[in-house]
Amino acid sequence: MTETLSPTERSTIRRGKDRAVTDRSALYAVLDAGLICHLAFVANGAPVVVPTGYARDGEVLYLHGSTGAASLRAAAEGAEVCVNVTLLDGIVYSRAVFHHSVNYRSATIHGVARQLIDRDAKLAALAVLTNHLAPGQWDYAREPSKQEFAKTAVLALDLAEAAVKIRSGPPGEDEDDLTPERNGLAWAGVLPLHQTWGEPLPCPELPSGVDVPGHVTARPAPFREGRG
Repeated sequence: MTETLSPTERSTIRRGKDRAVTDRSALYAVLDAGLICHLAFVANGAPVVVPTGYARDGEVLYLHGSTGAASLRAAAEGAEVCVNVTLLDGIVYSRAVFHHSVNYRSATIHGVARQLIDRDAKLAALAVLTNHLAPGQWDYAREPSKQEFAKTAVLALDLAEAAVKIRSGPPGEDEDDLTPERNGLAWAGVLPLHQTWGEPLPCPELPSGVDVPGHVTARPAPFREGRG
């Protein structure tokens, strides 16, 4: 896989194209930093968008859910899908309402997903999915039972057709708005958004004396740039 994205007709960014990022490492960073994606597809002639967990392993994005979920069934049957992950980094305040915006990192992937049938491949993908959401938990918790394994579907989506769009920095202003006569004395700037994890809350059924494992307390802050 090349180190840069190769946009197709549908993955080419046209609106705000100056915010397009073609470095493939930027795609990895956005995907690795997020936890929830939105999976879009067409079912019975109508568009559908559902949030779901995901994880990246190299050039493949894994999605998972119940085998009874209509979204996964449609995707597994060869339907074209689109997946988006967007990370909000701040609100951009302008001197003019028109120029208010947000700072963000966004990745969109197009393609046809394939369902993992091979047991070993599916199990390996579930380990990647689990450790993306909860690092270290796959080796700590019980693995899926035979029944749980059968009820879980895993899809693999190639990252070949993807686009990344990023906005950062201060507001873009009309020059006239910078003068005191217009609105030049109004405050403008960026209100950053930072997310942090809180203190772990034990399950009510947890016996006394069971400490929080180190891989939970050492959880890195969310929405930071991830693996390269």
